[in-house]
Amino acid sequence: MTYCLGMLLKDGLVMMADTRTNAGVDNISSYKKLHIIEQSEECTIIACTAGNLSVTQSAFALLKEGLEEDEDSDGRRFVRDMPNMHRAASLVGEALHLASDEIKDAAGENSQYSFSGSMLLGGRFKGRPLRLFHIYKEGNFISCQPDRPFMQIGETKYGKPMLDRALEYETPLDDAVKTGLVSFDSTMRSNLSVGRPLDLAIFPTNESKAVRFLRIEETDEYFDLLSSKWALALVEARASIPMPPFMENDR
Repeated sequence: MTYCLGMLLKDGLVMMADTRTNAGVDNISSYKKLHIIEQSEECTIIACTAGNLSVTQSAFALLKEGLEEDEDSDGRRFVRDMPNMHRAASLVGEALHLASDEIKDAAGENSQYSFSGSMLLGGRFKGRPLRLFHIYKEGNFISCQPDRPFMQIGETKYGKPMLDRALEYETPLDDAVKTGLVSFDSTMRSNLSVGRPLDLAIFPTNESKAVRFLRIEETDEYFDLLSSKWALALVEARASIPMPPFMENDR
């Protein structure tokens, strides 16, 4: 299982992904799910992936080679050559759809496996605003908007309540990162198939500031502190709420 989160805010863009691919009593493995598609002076574009690894890997391979033009052209289309993030999302969606179809055809109709994947695609072209998209397995996509400044893929349900209550478009970037990490901690507490290391990418809205890439390892002291503080805060918050009045006779 996977959990990936993207947050598009007034102050910037934050993308996070866990790295766990298998979880069991004696079978835990990791694989990077936050990938740099393009990074140059003209654009920085990254993707977080969920779903079948063979599909997402094949999609990245197609993007690296360039997608074919129509029958009357010998050229190829690359993400770096797109005029904006919307067109880049369209190309990535096409690659994801092609990869899924190719692998399904190779596996045959009787295969019991699910050959699908999804992505969060984020970044910007020079001089243009930051954008964030959720690309579905069929290749279509939607964009993140200020009235709902986050998108999730994978194991989303445990980390969503925190984001619904605490995250707004105006949330400062450092506070958003903290909120996102609490969302991951809540998910990891309820589902062992999501786990550290976590990969982060932080894009400030100000283009003069560099994009930051970080990894939170299994032994990260800040994350351990955040996890314990959040657990304590929940206990204290619950204790501070008055007891249900209809239960008074049972005490």
